Amino acid sequence: MTAQTWPGRILQQLKGVNPFEGDCAPSRVSLFGPGRPAMPVPLPWNYKEPIKIFEAFYSEADREAGWGKHNRYLYAGGLPPVLVTRDPGIIKAIQSNTGDKPGQFDRDTSPTAGIARATGEDSLLYSNGSIWRRQKSMVAKPFSRSNLFQPQKFQGFEQTFRKTAMQRLEALRAAQKSSGKESTRVELDPEIKVVMLEMLVNNFFGGKASYDELRDRFIPALVYLIDHMIRDTVAPKAQAIARKLSGGEKILQIYKADFEKLTDIALSGRAEGLGLWNEFHSEAPDEALRSNIRVFLAGAMEATTSFASWAISHLSHHPEWQTKIYEEVKDMDVYDPDDFTKAPNLNHVLEETLRLTPSLYFFPRRATADTWVETSDKRTMMIPKGTHIRLDVWHSNRCEEFWGEDVTGYPADIFAPERWDSLKERGLSAKSMLHFGFGHGPRFCPGRSLGLLEVGLVVGALVKIFKFKAVHSETGPSAGVSTKPADGVMVDLRLRNNG
Repeated sequence: MTAQTWPGRILQQLKGVNPFEGDCAPSRVSLFGPGRPAMPVPLPWNYKEPIKIFEAFYSEADREAGWGKHNRYLYAGGLPPVLVTRDPGIIKAIQSNTGDKPGQFDRDTSPTAGIARATGEDSLLYSNGSIWRRQKSMVAKPFSRSNLFQPQKFQGFEQTFRKTAMQRLEALRAAQKSSGKESTRVELDPEIKVVMLEMLVNNFFGGKASYDELRDRFIPALVYLIDHMIRDTVAPKAQAIARKLSGGEKILQIYKADFEKLTDIALSGRAEGLGLWNEFHSEAPDEALRSNIRVFLAGAMEATTSFASWAISHLSHHPEWQTKIYEEVKDMDVYDPDDFTKAPNLNHVLEETLRLTPSLYFFPRRATADTWVETSDKRTMMIPKGTHIRLDVWHSNRCEEFWGEDVTGYPADIFAPERWDSLKERGLSAKSMLHFGFGHGPRFCPGRSLGLLEVGLVVGALVKIFKFKAVHSETGPSAGVSTKPADGVMVDLRLRNNG
């Protein structure tokens, strides 16, 4: 029986007892160690480098035998253990066993405490148990692929999305043309943010917000608040004191008010059934929906912007793939599901983007009881009650053992859309090679179909109009709520019809 009390955990930790069991039990990580990129816990001075925090768990992991190099745990200070895993079998098993039934894994809310304070605790993102189940059932239909891609509905919906994307790209085209220069250096991430938020607010929710208002008012508010949510999770008391001393509290309240106004705009189309509101059947009053709307506006904009930014960033380093996609989409005027199946290169680029640079780079879970999990290849692990679990898909997808040349034909840490044809030739399906780009299991992201549509439209439209080249030879990641290209997608942009 696992000791659950603070004295019991202290005794286990002093004795070096491994609280996990099974044939793929994790190996222990020390709190302090030489040569690591960061400490293995988020602190006020390292919270902006979460990927390095995860890297710290694998420091010297290659010295471990068997699965201990992929499954790692931290156990110190009388606190419950923290399990970090890049083992895709364990990641899949835990995600599959997540839910509101006794003994299942809950979503660990500790990494999203700041988000809950800013958006509400009753949202689909933060809630657990029966509240989560109720929230999930409400959004299942509007977001489902079967609903989004019904032919009689999809055409008009896709047209509004495509019109929004093209309007913004035409503005870029006009600016490029009027400059008289062959190419223009531009940071595309801010432009992508506006396109994604405009699609969500005006097209999806049927609201009415001008481009200038979105760009100059609501985007700055969301960017500020997302960073605030992270800081408020890591060190809430210290951040509150710092805001009072610096005058930052006033700025925070202004941006919160802007966020509420944006939420009002998104809700305004509900009474008339605008956008996809007519697919949302609930007697709940608008106030009961505000938390989910806030999470959706901030989270969906952040995740789809990350997805699109990474796809464009990767393409900026690979002009040959721009050409391949251009040949597929140059005569494509309607982006319906059938057309997407006729654009395999675009699909390969999107899948490889989700694998190599997932927007959601880890998934937090918590063990509600001593729980045995079993992988598809029959490996087992007992995870003690109270364990904080971090499913590290970023490093899982970059691990040579799981995604490297021996398995896929290409090194795991490079962008190679050809990988997906190679996998097919080797008889490996998407079910057997999960990249977890939208999660897996009951907590699978409900916005998957919408996100793929939005990003496919933006990437396809951009390639039709422009050629673009990365300014820097390499583009590293920055990470917060999601990951982003650290250079903001800085490219040299030129019109495609200029040769």
